[in-house]
Amino acid sequence: MGQIAEIIKYEGNNDTFIWKHPCEDFNSLTQLIVHESQEAIFFMNGQALDLFGAGRYTLETQNIPLLGKILNKLTGDKSPFHCEVYFINKTEQMSIKWGTDSKITYIEPVYGFPVSIGASGEMSLKVKDGRKLLLKLVGTETSLTQQKLVGFFRAFLMSKIKTYIARYMKENTVNIFEIDEHLFAFSEALKTLLQNDFDDYGLSLERFFVTNVVKPEDDKQFIKFKDLHFRKYAEIEEAKLRQQTDIIYAQTEAQKVVIDSQAQATKRKQEGYTYQQERGFDVAEKVAKNEAVGQMTNLGVGLGTMVGVGGAVSGMVGNTVGEAIRETGNKQESAADRFCENCGAKLIDGAKFCDECGAPVLTEEIKKCPNCGYVFERPGKFCPKCGAKRG
Repeated sequence: MGQIAEIIKYEGNNDTFIWKHPCEDFNSLTQLIVHESQEAIFFMNGQALDLFGAGRYTLETQNIPLLGKILNKLTGDKSPFHCEVYFINKTEQMSIKWGTDSKITYIEPVYGFPVSIGASGEMSLKVKDGRKLLLKLVGTETSLTQQKLVGFFRAFLMSKIKTYIARYMKENTVNIFEIDEHLFAFSEALKTLLQNDFDDYGLSLERFFVTNVVKPEDDKQFIKFKDLHFRKYAEIEEAKLRQQTDIIYAQTEAQKVVIDSQAQATKRKQEGYTYQQERGFDVAEKVAKNEAVGQMTNLGVGLGTMVGVGGAVSGMVGNTVGEAIRETGNKQESAADRFCENCGAKLIDGAKFCDECGAPVLTEEIKKCPNCGYVFERPGKFCPKCGAKRG
């Protein structure tokens, strides 16, 4: 008769998937304790009879129905019987290391040179079907550890991982120098690819990570193409930066023009005069510095500039200048009407800014449609000839 066991339980190393209790011959009233993260499988004469979830059990015929057909009733169920109990660890076991046992050789899809790389990472596994795992992998052994499990799966892990990574890089044209950007995609795809293989053994592949790709940093050809790649990358980034700088500068200059125009318009409005009057003030100041009105032509001031400003000038330089301006204005031909592109107000002849909104007056070149060349006759948002949006 073997030693009678009173309590059977497992509180060992969490790196173990399956553990067999050392006691094999115990009384039918022995207590079995199964923790929340465990399952226990009861064997009798090599046959798996029952599976126990979390809880405390008395090993007797009421809790093990099949056992009643085997026990010798003449002993009153008190005699010891030969049996085995396996504990299944149901926790998710993380940080299980994996790595390729040899380099993955393939043709780099961007630069077309042969390259060999290695890969490694971590995964986490969880027992999904304890009975299947026990029968397929453990057999008569006393335990199944992480190390043993990885050893069992090493062959198919290596073949599938290496094949898939090479195929993925070729199909997706992954640059060897940018491969670290694809580690997440590698991880997710490999997890999907390998899941069915673990399912066959009652295991669930909870997580799979590719954390490192070893490149041939000492290979001369690799170094050559690496230098070429980063020079090209630097040139592209420099061109992008230059373009962005030009755009920012152009936007800043345009904003300055608009702000200056708006500020000038606000100033005129507050002081109660128009752009036409402001130009008249400038001309009058120049005229006042001359000894005679007849010397205005010596200043390079065209007579057409004086049209419309007689009233403002006369108040500043006297009647003589005002008369001269009016006489000249009568001789000047009136220009064609023009309108502000910003607010639509009618512009005075020779105006460079709108006296209503302060916006700059567009030149003839700007007033042409950039698409068909049509000269705009009045304000609008689209070209009336081709429909293109006006700038």
